Amino acid sequence: MSTVDANNPPYDASIIIVSFNTRVILRECLESVLRESAGLRVEIFIVDNHSSDGSAEMVESEFPQVRLIRSEVNLGFGAANNVALEQARGKYFVLLNSDAFFEPNALRLAIQHMDETPRCGLGGGLLVGRDGAWQPSARTFHSVIGDLIVMTGLAGKFPKSKVFGAFDRTWADKKEAASVDWVPGAFSIIRPEAIRKVGSFDPAFFLYYEEVDLCKRIKGAGYSIWYWPDVVIVHIGGESSRQLKTLEFSSQAAQVVLWRMRSTLLYYRKHHGWQAWLAKRVETTMARITVMRNRFSGDPQRRERGKRYETLIALMNQAWKDTQGGRISPPRPW
Repeated sequence: MSTVDANNPPYDASIIIVSFNTRVILRECLESVLRESAGLRVEIFIVDNHSSDGSAEMVESEFPQVRLIRSEVNLGFGAANNVALEQARGKYFVLLNSDAFFEPNALRLAIQHMDETPRCGLGGGLLVGRDGAWQPSARTFHSVIGDLIVMTGLAGKFPKSKVFGAFDRTWADKKEAASVDWVPGAFSIIRPEAIRKVGSFDPAFFLYYEEVDLCKRIKGAGYSIWYWPDVVIVHIGGESSRQLKTLEFSSQAAQVVLWRMRSTLLYYRKHHGWQAWLAKRVETTMARITVMRNRFSGDPQRRERGKRYETLIALMNQAWKDTQGGRISPPRPW
């Protein structure tokens, strides 16, 4: 990370956006950033992860005030952010997905909250879809039991339960600010001091769990993580995450699931040791139960569902092999 006088930073915020083949939505994202940063001293970074859709060229021609960093390979989310974090000189670091947009006053309020909460190492806001529908915006750290509750569907059936609704905090009042475990990476505002103390994103995580790991390290260093509901971010990605909801389980979907499983194992091995094996065992056992319940059904959709879960078992076994049980990260790009 660049060396900056912490008492007199040249910018109120360094805004960092990682982009990979998101040219059209990236333009909308940047327009929201420029609109909401009016009157603030900001520097804006785009880290382009070797896009092939003209994203970088669009930024160069339409947004000359933006600092464009072109990567020769797809670094993934965390490592790409790290490239810009090394150069950032703002009082705060603001990370924003290319498919996310600031609602009015979101950026100013985020900065204000950080000013008023000096022990906050990282903060997040209220994520909503274009239709205003709530998206999980503050979460509890992963545990094998917590993940099992989500897999069984009990979290969805009993959202107001502090036990079953713990992971997504669905039991909590979404209008109340709270100190939480971690916030999704679609938007976050980070105190540079916290990054200097614990380090940037762990590049072992190509995609998924990188923000969970960072929040865990920041909390472990004595800082708090905050959720602020008046900081509203429209997030498109959450509207289209339907990995297992379609009848056809495409090869692209399988690749994304494999990435998630690799990161799951890396996270559990890093923070919980032998429980990486337990996390694998729980997920494969749940998948086998689903296979057995659907394999001999007379309903073709249920039989297809069973086949998809057979694929999930194979993917988890592959992830275990690829990461040596969560001990190593495969070479990027995954």
